[in-house]
Amino acid sequence: MNNGHNVIQNVLFVCLGNICRSPMAEGILKNKIDNLGLNDRYVVDSAGIGNWHSGEQPDPRMRATALEKGIELNSLARQVTSKDFKKFDLLIAMDRSNYSELLIMANDEEERSRVTLMRKFDPIASDDLNVPDPYFGGDEGFEDVYFMLERSCKNLLEYLQNVENT
Repeated sequence: MNNGHNVIQNVLFVCLGNICRSPMAEGILKNKIDNLGLNDRYVVDSAGIGNWHSGEQPDPRMRATALEKGIELNSLARQVTSKDFKKFDLLIAMDRSNYSELLIMANDEEERSRVTLMRKFDPIASDDLNVPDPYFGGDEGFEDVYFMLERSCKNLLEYLQNVENT
C-alpha cells in the first residue's frame, strides 16, 4: 500500500519525434509500476519535441525490441504542449537537445526545475548523458537503448518512491 500517501506523481518522457526512445521509456516504467501494483500512484506518458509522427504508433523496430522483453508499446505519438508543464511533475528528456528545447518551452523557473535528463538516472552513464536516437541506425541500436532505459527507469522508480516517502 502507499503508507497513507495519496501522492500521484506524473512523469513525461520526451524525445524528438515520440516514436522510439520516449515510448520505450514510458513502456518500461509502466511495466515496472504495474509489476509492483502501483498503478494508482503514477501517471506516465511520453511526447515529442516535434509533431512529425503525431498519431503514429512507436517505430516497429522499437515495438519489436520491447515485445522481446515482454513489454507492449501501445502509445500514440504526440507533441509536447505548454499544458504538459502544468500536468507533469517531471519532464524527462532523452538527450541534451530535447532538454534544451524543453527549457525554452518552460514558462518560468519552477517549470524549468522539473526538466531533467533520463541518463541522470543511469548508474553507468558517463559524462555523455544522451540516450542515442536509434532511428537511423541498425537493430542493435534499439537493443542498446532498451538497456539504457531499463537501467534508468529502475533508478527513476526508486527515486520516485523515495520522494513519496519523504
